[in-house]
Amino acid sequence: MTDTVSRAMTAPRIAAAALGLLVLAGCEDGPKLGFLEPKPKAEGQVRASSSTKLVERDVEAPDVFQVTEAGLWDGRPSIGGVWVAHPDTKDPERVIIRNNANGQFVIGALFRREREIPGPRLQVSSDAAVALGLLAGAPVELNVTALRREEVGQEPLPEEQSAAEPALEDPAELNENALASSEISASALDPIAGAAAAIDASAPAAAAPAKTEPAAAPAPRPQKSSLSKPYIQIGIFSVEANAERTANMMRSAGMVPDVREQTASGKSFWRVLVGPAQSKAERSQLLKSVKETGFADAYAVTN
Repeated sequence: MTDTVSRAMTAPRIAAAALGLLVLAGCEDGPKLGFLEPKPKAEGQVRASSSTKLVERDVEAPDVFQVTEAGLWDGRPSIGGVWVAHPDTKDPERVIIRNNANGQFVIGALFRREREIPGPRLQVSSDAAVALGLLAGAPVELNVTALRREEVGQEPLPEEQSAAEPALEDPAELNENALASSEISASALDPIAGAAAAIDASAPAAAAPAKTEPAAAPAPRPQKSSLSKPYIQIGIFSVEANAERTANMMRSAGMVPDVREQTASGKSFWRVLVGPAQSKAERSQLLKSVKETGFADAYAVTN
């Protein structure tokens, strides 16, 4: 009787063990779970994206102004930085000035020459003469061409790999990551650790007060103006120190100058501006103040 009962209890255990072995074998040889399988890539799927940006730079505008003729520096010092004057221009322009004799060039301003003086029609400032290698009283053939700041093209940005669908990791690694995540979650939910953290958070922090750094002042927003030409350009300089010296003169006169470094044809130059004016009356007052400091050739510009 005892042997019969023992065999009856042992038979279900053997059957259950055999069923377990069959299930494990099916898991090893059978298809993997769907959520662990990497998603197939669609045919022709693009993994990289590119974007473009507009490029703004100075381009020559010979249709606005261009002359090639003799230029002369009379040897006298002049203010206003790098500039040339010619009787055929109407409005002040930003120009590139080339010395055809030695290949040197500089960015400067072009003004209308009011007085007719015997000799070359192109009058050159002292700063321009130094930058171009001109000698006082010696005419040299110069090419003067107007510049315009324009959007001249597009440049593709470096392609970046799309991060919309990150590649799936190995299922074994996913299991290990999931186990580690569950262990982290379990430790975070430990009631003893949570209680200790709550006590620490509620305790007064008198032992070592944290150092608080003063909040950085917000950057001032650039002023906007409804005027098409809200700035007054004082001069264009090929030497930064001369531009800063002019800016200091404006500060002494109660104005707030802006020194801007720009590059054209691989050469840097510095523009000194004041503004922006918010109205025509304010712009007229700014221009009057600048001219009273001795910069009679100052004029209104867009930026």
